[in-house]
Amino acid sequence: MLAVDIGGTKLAVGLVDDEGTLQWRASAPTRRDADAEQLWSVLAGLVMQAPSETAAVCGVGSGGPMRDHCELISPLNIPAWRDFPLRRRLNDLTALPTFVDNDAKALALGEGWRGAARGVADYLAMVVSTGVGGGIVLNGRLLDGADDNAGHIGHVIVVPGGRRCVCGACGCLEAEVSGTSIAAITGAPAAQAGPEMIARCGRLVGQAVASVANLLDLRLAVVAGSVALGYGQAFFAAAQGELDRSALLTFSRGARIMPGGLGADGPLVGAAAVGRRGMGRSPWSP
Repeated sequence: MLAVDIGGTKLAVGLVDDEGTLQWRASAPTRRDADAEQLWSVLAGLVMQAPSETAAVCGVGSGGPMRDHCELISPLNIPAWRDFPLRRRLNDLTALPTFVDNDAKALALGEGWRGAARGVADYLAMVVSTGVGGGIVLNGRLLDGADDNAGHIGHVIVVPGGRRCVCGACGCLEAEVSGTSIAAITGAPAAQAGPEMIARCGRLVGQAVASVANLLDLRLAVVAGSVALGYGQAFFAAAQGELDRSALLTFSRGARIMPGGLGADGPLVGAAAVGRRGMGRSPWSP
């Protein structure tokens, strides 16, 4: 399977086998100064490098939001692409059946297929990276929503009247804990954040997860992304502590938050799972 990951920091392409193992990958920075066609040229160059002769499908995970059932994408962290027809352009380039979904929904599929949520029918998957996204699986089915944008936990309000988000609202989780926001708050790259900022990010993520657990009757949140995984144990301990304080209903008490099981391969394995799903194969089947 040809897998494509569209992120605010980098564009990545990979080949994933039927066992969910990443066999090949290439990436390039997502240039903030590029226009729509320049950015497309970078991605197309990566795709053409892939030794994809045996690929039967192309799956894509991209930042959102999206419309027309993922035909047009407008990643908040990629201003050059607004209503960009990514699925059609990739289909024309590769001649492969091509399926696109939100990158965090893709992660949810990947974590259920080969990651930390294997065997779990109800869970939330999150990406805390350049931006913040989420995907929700209930009763063994990925939630899509009216226009395939379900699960956008990054735009749950966690600090009323807080920082202005790229979506236009104030106090969204993404505006407070994304890598971009942390850098703006601290004046340094997110990777250099100190213990207080790491703990604050963990607490706010735990607060958002508690709201979802209380709302949707689920007991597991799997969190990946460069910020969450980079901050490690201190982040997850703070998140779990807040989850324990805030998820107190009989059905949400004891909910867990844990690192994604796919590590750095998660975005591309998730994109491949989007392709599997598009071809009618359950992401949870062998």
